[in-house]
Amino acid sequence: MTKLVRDLMHPGVLTCQPSASLGQVAVLLTQHKVHALVVSDPEGRPLGIISDYDLLAGEWLSVDDESLSTMRQLTAHDLMSYPVDTIEADMSLKEAAHTLIEKDVSRLLVTENGKPVGVISTTDFVASIAATGTPKRETVADVMSDAILVCRGKTPIISAARTLTQAGWRSVLVVDVKGKVLGVVSGKDLMPYVENGVDEDMIVRDVMHQAYTININASLREAADLMIKEHHHRLIVIDEEDPDAFPLGVISSFDIVAEMAKPGSIWQSK
Repeated sequence: MTKLVRDLMHPGVLTCQPSASLGQVAVLLTQHKVHALVVSDPEGRPLGIISDYDLLAGEWLSVDDESLSTMRQLTAHDLMSYPVDTIEADMSLKEAAHTLIEKDVSRLLVTENGKPVGVISTTDFVASIAATGTPKRETVADVMSDAILVCRGKTPIISAARTLTQAGWRSVLVVDVKGKVLGVVSGKDLMPYVENGVDEDMIVRDVMHQAYTININASLREAADLMIKEHHHRLIVIDEEDPDAFPLGVISSFDIVAEMAKPGSIWQSK
């Protein structure tokens, strides 16, 4: 039996008003542990999507007082992506996967008879692959995640998908026997195998992408700029004095947004 989008989607739609401040958006993203919100008008019609990555693109980390003041006036409407990419709930998962790949997006708004009923994202598809197998805000060190999800290059992609799903992570670091970084596998890398089927003999080395690194003492502004430049949501944190040593951690767009959402953040102060 063909599985449909409605079988895998997250039902319900998390929204915000177009006038929501970036600080308010950050709070909602953090509270609900999601990476994007639908920006809706007063009648509930979707106008766009705002994600943690969009917040970074707003360059809210500006240290110049005048620029920072300007950035704090921005709203969800100013930074949202539009038009909203949608898919019908009764479409097949294969069609949905093809749409995500073709449009190069991370999520689709699911509609039924034109009405929003849920969201389906790359993370949801990673779960489907897994099921096929038997303090301060100054530097990267202040907000990075010390824990790292790793696997060897010879790990089957089905096992990697299962691990991502169980851990609730969006990517896994690929290392060699000595711990040297070889690459990264994310949900996006696995998407083609939802559409085309999974070869159980395929390993993560076959699908991984380049790992982008940043020094642990780099500023958050530098981290945000590199994410935006390379179109990546996460960076591997290293010690530049010993770059071949095992990585120190990972910093993602969500880590930075979580800092932005804290009560003491300048984005929450009036």
